[in-house]
Amino acid sequence: MHAFDFTAAYPSTRSPLFARNVVSTSHPLAAQAGLRMLAAGGNAVDAAIATAACMTIVEPCSNGLGSDAFCILWDGQRLHGLNASGPAPAAWTPEYFARRHAGAIPPRGWGSVSVPGAVAAWAALSERFGKLPFADLLAPAAEIAERGYAVPVTVQQKWTLASKVTELVSQPGFADTFLPHGRPPAVGERFVMPHAARGLKAIGATKGEAFYRGEIAAALAAFAREHGGALTEADLSAYRPEWVEPLAQGYRGHTLHEIPPNGQGIAAQMALGMLEHFDLASLPVDGTACQHLQVEAMKLAFADVYRFVADPRHMEGPASLLLDPDYLASRAKLIDPTRAQHFGPGYGVKGGTIYLSAADASGMMVSYIQSNYMGFGSGVVEPRFGVSLQNRGHGFSLDPKHPNVVAPGKKPFHTIIPAFLTRDGAPVMSFGVMGGHMQPQGHVQALVRMLDHHQQPQAACDAPRWRVNAGLELNVERHMPAATVEGLRALGHQLVGLDDSYMDFGAGQFIWRLGDPAVEGYVAASDPRRDGAAVGH
Repeated sequence: MHAFDFTAAYPSTRSPLFARNVVSTSHPLAAQAGLRMLAAGGNAVDAAIATAACMTIVEPCSNGLGSDAFCILWDGQRLHGLNASGPAPAAWTPEYFARRHAGAIPPRGWGSVSVPGAVAAWAALSERFGKLPFADLLAPAAEIAERGYAVPVTVQQKWTLASKVTELVSQPGFADTFLPHGRPPAVGERFVMPHAARGLKAIGATKGEAFYRGEIAAALAAFAREHGGALTEADLSAYRPEWVEPLAQGYRGHTLHEIPPNGQGIAAQMALGMLEHFDLASLPVDGTACQHLQVEAMKLAFADVYRFVADPRHMEGPASLLLDPDYLASRAKLIDPTRAQHFGPGYGVKGGTIYLSAADASGMMVSYIQSNYMGFGSGVVEPRFGVSLQNRGHGFSLDPKHPNVVAPGKKPFHTIIPAFLTRDGAPVMSFGVMGGHMQPQGHVQALVRMLDHHQQPQAACDAPRWRVNAGLELNVERHMPAATVEGLRALGHQLVGLDDSYMDFGAGQFIWRLGDPAVEGYVAASDPRRDGAAVGH
């Protein structure tokens, strides 16, 4: 077992959870739904699907039935990766956007909606690894949608902020669904989604077929036609999620696994590959020097990711080139411990997301993430089945020379990234930190704290975070030590206030394996920046 210090290093509303069967996510009702599946004889995959389905209802400011998703799971013997991000509709080309959207890809509305993949992820995971009937997994979510739930504090705050975004609330179906009585719900007020309950039941009864090749697909296509969207029944029918081999990057005797592009997980791996060249363990964990080196490595990684990462079929070279040890060593040499720098790419964006992790006594561990992207996503909500649609198409470029330029059937650059940690080929931790381009930054900061400084998962979750943006701009959380903040400013980092209605400093969920899952079990953490919980039995 890793030698963690289990003292409470930071003020927190959470304590680490110890159990043999665990679910951790950002809403307690969803976590409990997953735990119900485990108690009913299901496994971690069953729990993850039930939790994910509930999250579409209880945290609609982050995800919905029209989300995309990714997953990394340990089946007891090996890792598997699932890319359930959807492609561009067949009609999408740069010319389409020049003609229909004044030469820009809109951030909201039907012009931002690519094919949703989350429902396909649920079906694929259940088919390959699940134990319980698929309809049973979606039943708790349908029940909550029909009966309603009391809106919690953090969700309500994000809901209220989103309600002030005119281009969002004006989208078809949004106000009718998410602004009952002409306003967002208050904290503790009951909210219901009966149309989504109908959608969940149809999805459960058909193992997802209704969504892609049945009545929901027909309703989505009809709603798109009615409001000038490009999504068709053919686009939905053709969609299949992809099983992929996760990328691997060593760090401090462990290996970080991330889904390969079109996602940005490789950014965390690149940053850690650079940080291997620095003795972070010798530096105070919350001090300026330790934080500065991480910030600079992250900026270098982003410079390459934003230049080169796209649908892997359209990248200029394989993603593995960006993880070449000699290349990462050369990039690490550019880091100056005495000053902040603005980096360009070497030779080699925004978000609204939910993350969950589940693990069971048999040793199965699931790292799963799904998202509508910019908070409520496109803002479009199909009214018959309550499908709130993502706006992942906004992640495309219209630059014909960029590998991420929009094209029919092509997947956009994606921000959401589940992560998994192993040591000597054995599972160690399923984890993730949601929140747009904060996600790889959260992965790096959490792993440095755990692997270099032996902070236990809840402490690594509670600790103050920073967030790099463009150029020298840096955001820091309020509880970061004042001396560290001033030290970063003295090195040239441009510290600015944070005005962000849906992302802030991310929110993580962590499940660390303590030993034999049937005996020692796991220790789990849930981020206090959200309404959630780690639960277990």
